[in-house]
Amino acid sequence: MSTSMGGSGELSPREHVEKIRRDRFFIGREEKNPLAEDMHQAVNYLSEELYSKDVHFLMELIQNAEDNEYPPVVAPSLEFVLISKDITATGASSTLLIFNNEKGFSPANIESICRVGKSIKKGQRYRGYIGEKGIGFKSVFLVSSQPHIFSNGYQIKFSEEPSPECGIGYIVPEWVDKHPSVFDLEEIYGSTNVLPITTVILPLKDAKVPAVRKQLSSMHPEILLFLSKIRKLSIKEIGDDSTEQSPLTEVSISSEKDYQMRKNVDAESYTLHLDAQEAGKEEHCPYYMWKQRFPVKPECRVKKREEVDMWTITLAFPHGQRLGGANAPGIYAFLPTEMVTNFPFIIQADFLLASSRETILFDSPWNKGILECVPSAFIDALNSLVKSTSFLDAPASSLPPKFKFLPVQASSWPLLNSVQVSIKNKIQEENIIPAESYNKQRIFCKPGDVRRLTSQFWDMLDMAQKSGVDLQSISSHGPYVLSSCFDTKEFNDVLTFLDIGYIDWDWYPKCIEGCDLVKESPEEVYMMLLYFVAVHWQLLGTEIHDMPLLKYEDVSGATSICSVNRVTQRGLSVCIASDENLRSWLTRWNRELACISNHFFMPRETQSCLNDFRMSETVMDWLKDYGNMEVLTTYKFGSIVSKAVNDRRLAMIYANFLYHSWQKKYISDGYIKELCASMPVVDNYGSVVTHSHRSQVLVPANGSKWASLMGLNPWRSEKYVELSGEYIKSSSFSGYYTPENALLIFIQNNTGATDVPYVHPPNACFPTVSSPLSKENALLLLDWIQNLRSDRVVLPSKFLDCVKSGSWMKTSSGYKPPEGSFLSSEAWGSLLQVASNMVVLQQTRVLLLERRRETVLDCCLKVIFSIIQ
Repeated sequence: MSTSMGGSGELSPREHVEKIRRDRFFIGREEKNPLAEDMHQAVNYLSEELYSKDVHFLMELIQNAEDNEYPPVVAPSLEFVLISKDITATGASSTLLIFNNEKGFSPANIESICRVGKSIKKGQRYRGYIGEKGIGFKSVFLVSSQPHIFSNGYQIKFSEEPSPECGIGYIVPEWVDKHPSVFDLEEIYGSTNVLPITTVILPLKDAKVPAVRKQLSSMHPEILLFLSKIRKLSIKEIGDDSTEQSPLTEVSISSEKDYQMRKNVDAESYTLHLDAQEAGKEEHCPYYMWKQRFPVKPECRVKKREEVDMWTITLAFPHGQRLGGANAPGIYAFLPTEMVTNFPFIIQADFLLASSRETILFDSPWNKGILECVPSAFIDALNSLVKSTSFLDAPASSLPPKFKFLPVQASSWPLLNSVQVSIKNKIQEENIIPAESYNKQRIFCKPGDVRRLTSQFWDMLDMAQKSGVDLQSISSHGPYVLSSCFDTKEFNDVLTFLDIGYIDWDWYPKCIEGCDLVKESPEEVYMMLLYFVAVHWQLLGTEIHDMPLLKYEDVSGATSICSVNRVTQRGLSVCIASDENLRSWLTRWNRELACISNHFFMPRETQSCLNDFRMSETVMDWLKDYGNMEVLTTYKFGSIVSKAVNDRRLAMIYANFLYHSWQKKYISDGYIKELCASMPVVDNYGSVVTHSHRSQVLVPANGSKWASLMGLNPWRSEKYVELSGEYIKSSSFSGYYTPENALLIFIQNNTGATDVPYVHPPNACFPTVSSPLSKENALLLLDWIQNLRSDRVVLPSKFLDCVKSGSWMKTSSGYKPPEGSFLSSEAWGSLLQVASNMVVLQQTRVLLLERRRETVLDCCLKVIFSIIQ
């Protein structure tokens, strides 16, 4: 507590105390001090009224310790030790000792403490003194009736009771010879430690012990933040046996670093690391400290600070959990007040305080002037935090947490709400909000120039960026885009405070197209994009209708992209296969078929990703509604393509598609028969004949029986279609080989393509029966008729008439019509030969006999007989 002011000549500490007692308080003099009663009442009134809480004596002791001077070789510290014993012989059950390693009390300090309102610090704020009232030490009388001071050879005590020698209490020093002794203090402090120069001993009033213990245990760990000297503060309690100790509570400033001067704003910044330990639990929190000076405004000057020309405002920004929690004081006047501001930063300044020290004086122009400067200091500090070189080199994710220091919550103190509003107004004019750039260059904008994106779109962009998609043009489509690290739920309250809203919906299509997201993104990102579009389709405006958005595989096998409008206007369909095994199959055959039905399959990778996408149902519904999407089975695909086949080559490809799909069991027998029955076929002229333009299909003439019997197709006009010879040949389409005759057999089995003797004839003639038939063709004709009768087919009249009347049958009299001819036998043949108008069916008989089959003979006889009849 030593200062360079005042002195007492060559007097010893004890002689000096005796001189004060004699000269100031008339002790040992015959006359009585006429001001004794007034002095006593003044001190008593101030001690009781000035401070409303017992805790204030602790603040005053800490404040005094901060104002003390310290040897350069020590780390200034203050230690509180509460013991459960009476070392002062005053009858106290508990004693509080305060150890301080300062230089010690000087004679001038002793002179000051024996007065009221005569502090040697008064008017010397420029020297760093934070005390001012001159009665700080007197507050100890609230908890102790006889405080003691041992320092620099002084061993004195004071009593709240009026001295019997002068009638004055509180400020009359009395020398202490023993109880306690220096030895007692050394024993308590620890014999292995050097006793600090100054020790204050407070024998506690019994009624105040619980309050003192409570206030010691609740000492705020941030108490050292704004003290320039004290670096360590500790509290402990020693039990009755002098060995039992309570857990140590200790607060210390472990380091200061990153000190920087900023001449342009008359400020300095540094990081202060504060450590706290209690009950074996250690806590640590770094604080970014911003100290800035502002000239005192003329209209804010007050007498108590008339010597001060500059306000010094310090803001502390805790990085991490504040020591002491969210309800810790937010206003400091070097030491904490009890004002909880709801602000996430701490304001320190030389405020004028209420006598209770709990709050600042709200109506003081001095305090109002300081608070008016706080928003400017805050903005400068935030700029420093956000744009400093160290932070610019740090990851982008390190910037948004700095904005949590914004006072987004209103304060419970109305005077501080103007600070909040002013900070909000000032930050609107600052280029301080980080925008997304997707490169190393940081971009900072005013809050009004940036916009938020939906979290769903951010997720998609994040995956796109990780996949290598170039997103550097993201802010070239309209407003700047808020940094993705900032645009999260965690910062919703901050962004609301800054009035940063969401971007307009018409921005998204511009970004999707401008960044070429559909083409450049991997399938997983493309699915997320489709889902975003599906969910927000009605909000995205009409421009997105013309934007290339839907992927499909074109005729060449390349991936193409079309718009929703193109799909609807041109009647296109974007398709997917109904089954995983069909994706490649249908896509390849569709390409082989030249996509003739205007149905295009999504690329196989896209189909697979859509199937695995967790929100595929939403995407599928949207694709069906707006992309004409169809989910195709082999049967449904075949049905669609069948209606579109219009040339020879495609008809052959389609037939091969059905054949190989059936071979691989991608379609059931029932469905394959249905498709084959209705499929277009290629006739012998190379024309495509649809199902509606044919009544029956004949196998190709080459190697057929019908061609041997009838020559050319006589019933073309009756819609009897002769298949092209290509159905017999081997072929290869879409990488699959069809052996010779395999396709024809497949067609015969599933389309009804047939040959004599299984053809159902039309009601028409065929010319070959008007002239002789070879014996093989004659027998073939008879077999044909036999099959038809066996199948209960009613023979058409014209067909029957031409067979009956045609001269195709060899008889004993040459080639004759079946009418008027008969078949001879040994029993009645001679009789029949008499008839001039009947001839023997010689040729037929010979042929039948050659076949040596009685059943065939019988059948043929029946056929001839029926014809004749």
